[in-house]
Amino acid sequence: MYKAFFNLKRNPFEITPDPSFLFPTGRHNEALAALYYGVRRHKGFVVLTGEVGTGKTLLLRCLLQSLKQSKDVAYAYIFNGRLSPVEFLQYIVSDLGLPGTSKNKGELLLQIAHYVIARSEKKLTTVLVVDEAHHLSTEILEEIRLLTNLETADEKLLQILLVGQPELDDKLDSPALRQLKQRVALRSRLVPLDSEETKGYIQRRLYLAGSPYPAALFPPETIAAVYQHSQGLPRLINTICENALIAAYARQMQSVSPDIIDDIATDFRLGVQAPQVEQRKTPEDLDMRKAARTLLELYARLQAEQAREEKTLRFESEQRFP
Repeated sequence: MYKAFFNLKRNPFEITPDPSFLFPTGRHNEALAALYYGVRRHKGFVVLTGEVGTGKTLLLRCLLQSLKQSKDVAYAYIFNGRLSPVEFLQYIVSDLGLPGTSKNKGELLLQIAHYVIARSEKKLTTVLVVDEAHHLSTEILEEIRLLTNLETADEKLLQILLVGQPELDDKLDSPALRQLKQRVALRSRLVPLDSEETKGYIQRRLYLAGSPYPAALFPPETIAAVYQHSQGLPRLINTICENALIAAYARQMQSVSPDIIDDIATDFRLGVQAPQVEQRKTPEDLDMRKAARTLLELYARLQAEQAREEKTLRFESEQRFP
């Protein structure tokens, strides 16, 4: 709709992760290198975490795109962590292209093991990629730990990548999963962009989309407003900038103004805090508060009576001994 108006060849701020739009910050490069190194060096178990919208899935897409170009790598990609242990194993078997839909967990594990070992003997690599891994239950994480037992004296036979929100770190830190945590070979964490990275992110996307003058379309003060409202989260940056282009096109403006960004932030309620839930007062709470008030009132009366008595005694003493 607005592409011709702004001389763009493609949409620069699509929400769906597109590897061609990867903005390589230092942390993103480090995380992508850790994922790739973990797979290629057969490290076994790699964990990537980050807040919502920091670009975890985009990094995974970049990695998988790279692995697809290699004929020696096969992978199963799971993006739904809300599965039972049997469903989880069935999904792995299906995504690896293996036959059968057994409902027996032992048979499924044996089928995966035979497949991984057979590929290893041919010097081929097998990868299990789990996105949204913070949703995984303790039971499934234990199944993953058992899968890491597929190894030789030199290397792991199945490479496992767990990607999720910071809650995944909390799960791995729990005492029940300490054995799995000890097997993590590489660990990375993504953080939001800073103000300079936000500027580079927006301008790079506009440039890749064909904009002849990215800095004119989103001036510095506009980018500052985007950063303020998005807090450097790439997904929010995309949402704000996409709607900003639509709004600027509707007003026939050749440049996005900070006012447009502020209006969009208001429409999306980006500055609105979640309402505080008022705690319900139980009868016990009300009784305690009533008792506390009664004690305070009693204490105040006693203090007042004591003060009156002391005043009376002083007056009588002054009368007797003038």
